[in-house]
Amino acid sequence: MADTEKPLLVKRYASRRLYNTETSDYVTLEEIARVIRSGREVQIIDLKTGDDLTRQYLLQIIAEHESRGENVLPLGVLTDLVRSYTTQAQSVVPQFLAMSFEMLRDGQTKMVDNLTNVPHPMAAMPGMEAMQRQQRAFLKSMMGGEWPDTDASDPEESEAQRREAREAREDLDEIKRQLAELQQKLGELNKPSK
Repeated sequence: MADTEKPLLVKRYASRRLYNTETSDYVTLEEIARVIRSGREVQIIDLKTGDDLTRQYLLQIIAEHESRGENVLPLGVLTDLVRSYTTQAQSVVPQFLAMSFEMLRDGQTKMVDNLTNVPHPMAAMPGMEAMQRQQRAFLKSMMGGEWPDTDASDPEESEAQRREAREAREDLDEIKRQLAELQQKLGELNKPSK
């Protein structure tokens, strides 16, 4: 197994400093977050007790991002998470969240694979290029504008790209609406029964 397939082991010293065992240097939470965003798993253990502190530090990374205004988790979701710790839904929520993120991750991977695997068997089909441009525009809007191969400098496509971006935003709004409905239903499940 390659080193990058194993979790990066980070040790927390008594001074609360975090030590990267692979590079033999101290790391910050932001550096750990970068490793995680690159796709690598991380395990953080307390050097003295051997306790696994990974969950605690992952929550701290999320809290720091949220406090800087990088709001990923809607207030309703955070509220429902807090409620889930004191209700019977506690056992359902982690499974629900894990399945939801797994579906999101799989969907994103499949979309990126479909767009980047060239030549596509259906590439000769009429309208396929337009559909791929629309998918790229949608993904670009989903990823905050970070999508390669979208050439906005082509004047012939500028109107089509604007239309595709508008449609992608509408699709994203619909997804947000559906997520809000799910949050509301989850909140109703978490309400204590009288």
